[in-house]
Amino acid sequence: MHVPDGFLDAPTSVATGVVAAAAIGVALRGARRELDDRTAPLAGLAAAFIFATQMLNFPVASGTSGHLLGGALAAILVGPFTGLLCMAVVFLVQCLLFADGGITALGTNIDLMGLVTVTVGWLVFRLLQIMLPKRISMVPAAAAVAALVSVPVAALGFVGLYAVGGTVDIPLGNLATAMVGVHLLIGIGEAAITFLAVGSIIAVRPDLVYGARRVLAQRELEVRPSTTTRSAA
Repeated sequence: MHVPDGFLDAPTSVATGVVAAAAIGVALRGARRELDDRTAPLAGLAAAFIFATQMLNFPVASGTSGHLLGGALAAILVGPFTGLLCMAVVFLVQCLLFADGGITALGTNIDLMGLVTVTVGWLVFRLLQIMLPKRISMVPAAAAVAALVSVPVAALGFVGLYAVGGTVDIPLGNLATAMVGVHLLIGIGEAAITFLAVGSIIAVRPDLVYGARRVLAQRELEVRPSTTTRSAA
């Protein structure tokens, strides 16, 4: 979904850049509440993992391919504010060093693949946590559903931007059908990768997953009676 230069007109690209800059500013302030001695190292690892995984494409349909977006995964692993910062760093490096997405479209890519996927993924994940049983085993499943939903929503976001500032006259109905259809399939792959990644960390160190902290905090302390008895002196 990396948007290249020239797909959107200058006013739209400037507007998305302003939105991206504002979102990063808010995230910098919000990340102070999320980062601690556990989250900070994981944030770097999450950004590196998402960057590496985005370089790997998997076939989708009709000769098209897709790759992990990672917004929902980042939000669940390290928190939504820190997750957005991780995504922004990934897109900046991809743009400047690998020409993956245009420089003038950097704000657009941060908004669509970062801000939208992080926000939608986190909101869906938190809603599922409220509705589902408060068990640690439900965290990877909720993360997978959140990732699945976030991808086609981001695709619809691109359609909306193209309706405002697209540079080529393409029927919006056809564009929406193609974007949502392909990215729904990509979302399935995104859900699988997110489920495996979150599940792997949950199995070893659930306390490292930001999205699992509420579940861990609600666990009742089990007090087992002592199996040994002491005789009175």
